[in-house]
This record gives sequence, C-alpha cells and structure tokens, in this order.
Amino acid sequence: MISKILFGQSYYLRFDPKLWDAMQPYPPLGTMYAASYIRARGYDVALFDAMLADSEQDWEKSLDEHQPQYAIIFEDNFNYLSKMCLLRMREAAFTMTAMAKQRGCIVIVCGADATDHYAEYLSHGADFVLLGEGEETLAELLDQLEAGKDASQIIGLATRSTLHPSRRPDMTNLDLLPFPAWDLIDVEKYKKIWLARHGYFSMNMVTTRGCPYHCNWCAKPIWGQRYNSRSPENVAAEIKWLKEKFAPDHIWFADDILGLKPNWIERFAELLLEQDVVIPFKCLQRADLINERTVSALAKAGCKTIWLGAESGSQKILDAMDKGDKVADIVRAADLLHKNKIEVGFFLQFGYPGETWEDVQKTLQMVRVCAPDDIGISVSYPLPGTKFFERVKMELGEKKNWIDSNDLAMLYRGTFSQEFYRVLHGRVHHEFRLRRAWRKKDMRGMIRTPYYWLAMLASEIKLKKIRSQGHE
Repeated sequence: MISKILFGQSYYLRFDPKLWDAMQPYPPLGTMYAASYIRARGYDVALFDAMLADSEQDWEKSLDEHQPQYAIIFEDNFNYLSKMCLLRMREAAFTMTAMAKQRGCIVIVCGADATDHYAEYLSHGADFVLLGEGEETLAELLDQLEAGKDASQIIGLATRSTLHPSRRPDMTNLDLLPFPAWDLIDVEKYKKIWLARHGYFSMNMVTTRGCPYHCNWCAKPIWGQRYNSRSPENVAAEIKWLKEKFAPDHIWFADDILGLKPNWIERFAELLLEQDVVIPFKCLQRADLINERTVSALAKAGCKTIWLGAESGSQKILDAMDKGDKVADIVRAADLLHKNKIEVGFFLQFGYPGETWEDVQKTLQMVRVCAPDDIGISVSYPLPGTKFFERVKMELGEKKNWIDSNDLAMLYRGTFSQEFYRVLHGRVHHEFRLRRAWRKKDMRGMIRTPYYWLAMLASEIKLKKIRSQGHE
C-alpha cells in the first residue's frame, strides 16, 4: 500500500502584517507542483495550504486529519517572500517539523532557506533536506524509503550523516511536468477574498525556472544561474485549462523574467489570440529587454502591468550591483510601456554600499521622470550565496534575516543609519502618491494633497537632521 503524504509550506500570510493588510494572496505554486509531480508517480497526496491559515495549529489539525507517514514542508520557491528567508517563517517551519515528528512522521524539507541552512533544519528535527529544485530528488527519496533501501547517497539530499551534500542537476524539459495540483487548493476561498477586496479574481502561474543574470544581491539557492522555460504552447494550454475550470479575471506570472527566449512572447501572444484565451496579466521584466516588438506582443497577449527591477537611478549603483542595464534603459522601457497602455511598476532598492545622498536624489528624479504606476521600496538585503553577502558579512550582527517583509532592517553598516532609510521609505512614498493622484486625476488622492505635502516636508527635515548627525 502506498504511504500517505502531506505537503505543506511555512509562509503564513497571517505572520506578515504588511502583506496581510494588502491581502493579495496566491496559493503556494511550488508546493502544488511538487504535490502534482509526486502524485503522478502513484503516491497518495494531500496538501496543507498555510497561506490563508491562522497559525501552525492548522497544520497540526491537518496532520491529525490525514495521518501521513511523510510530512513534506516544500516551500513555494516561486514566491519571492519564501526566497527572502524570513525569520518568522523559519520559526513556523521548525514548529511544523516538531508537530510532525511528535506524530511519528518522516519529515522532509525543501526550500531556499533550508538549502542555505540545511544543518539548522536537520538539527530541528527534519530527517531529510532537499537541496535546490527538489521534485526529482524527492521522488527518488520516496521510492528508496518505500522500498526499505538506503537513501543516504541520493544526489541533492542532505541528512545528518551526509558529509558533503551535492546538488542534483535541474530539470530542463519543463513541459513534462504535470500542471500544479489546483484540486488540492480551496480556490473558491481565494476567489471570494480577491473579489471582496479588489473586485477581480487573480490566479498565479509560472512559465520558467531560474534567472541567468548576475545581480550580485539576488540570492539563487534553488536554480543558481540556470534558466529553463516551458514552451509557449504548454503555457497557453494551461491558461486555457484555468480559464475553463476557474475563469480567472487576471493572471500573475511569478517568473523572475517572462519570455526571455527569442520570439517566445510573440509566439505566446499568437497562441492566446488563436485560442481566444487572452486574460489580463502582470509579470516581471528587465528594462534592457523591452523593445517595440516585445511590448507590442505583450500588449496583444493581454499584459496589464509589468514590474521592472529598476533598483536605482544612479548608474554608479547599478554598475556596483552588476545589474547589467542602464538608467537610460529604464527610462526608455517605462516610456514604451506607457505608450502601449501597459502599467509600469518599479522595484526600488536603497542602501546599497557606496550609495550617497546624490545617488538617492538620482533615484527620486528617475521616479519623477518615468512616472511609474506603482512602486515597491526596500533596503539592500544580504542573503547567503550572493556576492553582496560576501562583501558585507563581516559587518553582519547576530540578526542576519528580516522577521517579515516589512522589517526593512539594515543588517550591515550602510552609508546612513537604519532610521534614515525608514524615513526615506516614507518620503518617497508620499511624493509618489501625490504625483500619481494628480496625474491620474484621482480625487481621493488629490484631497490628501495637504497631508502628502506636510509629510514630505516633515520627512525632509528629519532626513536633513539625521544626515547632519552623521552615521549612527
């Protein structure tokens, strides 16, 4: 008899106040892929979705309900929040592991944080840690355990007795993967939340795994520098299936970069139009990949919003990050997207080593010139395995990870103090919201003009005071 398997993950939206307030939840796609892959091999699979759960006690209830032999905490490696290795979610994973061990389960863990800190997860009770991508290693591990054979020599696996664990090569033909196990998710619950909070229903997809670029602050514990892509035909088939099954109003492509291969986006647009399955979507792109042909195809495919990793308006900082593109690329890309009626989001990053007040001003000016429709702001966050981490690791204190996504703590010695960057975060948002309100003729925002002006002024005064005091 095939053993029962319970999949779960440790990102709880409840434990991330900023994201809980935004309430734009997506199911754990990476966990759903793993569950689907293992189920296709004949295993009896259930899935615990922590995203909308209240606490780890819900995992405990799921363990008691399903009584699995294997408890697999398989993080959603497509969720950037999982890749951030947040301390609160690490604590949740340890608690979930303890709960499963108390019930006699074999505990298997996979994820970015576990790959970086496998010894810590093993010391907290995990029996096996999958390094990197996970699915193929997990399948081989389960087959060996079910057959009563030794699994210690499996590639891509860490155990308490493994001296030098190695990674398994990544899968290259992603079209062979079954679609995610949406039937194990309470899709209706997600739909009700989206409709109530935002007036539309959004679902998530991925078309790729990995990123080939070398931004030196970007952690790549799962796929490294490798990049593999599904075919446009395979992705279009999934969109058609999702439309027929769930009728989403919107798609979030969680790829690091959508459509990097030549002519991929153009072919994708053709297929969607041919099959009448065009659904508005948002995705991530690089500014230097945006050109007139690509933007035209994205618009035809239904692209509503593109987020760019703009990071900084200072070319000096972009070069220090090994970003590989130019400020001029960002300006040109924003202009092209707006001309094609595609919304633009900017990810901005402050506090990178060497950034000066003049560099900060260049970033503010870039935002004014490009007038993005939305922005996301963070401070530079050193994660293991990055060139950036190696550069600042001697400055890191006891705290090496953020607690949640709103932490924004400076974990190393930046040009300015942590308080400076917290005030700057508000300063940038106040000006952005003011300008956006008047640009879009948003009456609610325009009414708040006096508040924005006063908040900007107060922030400027405080920033000037902090700068005059020097580094803390």
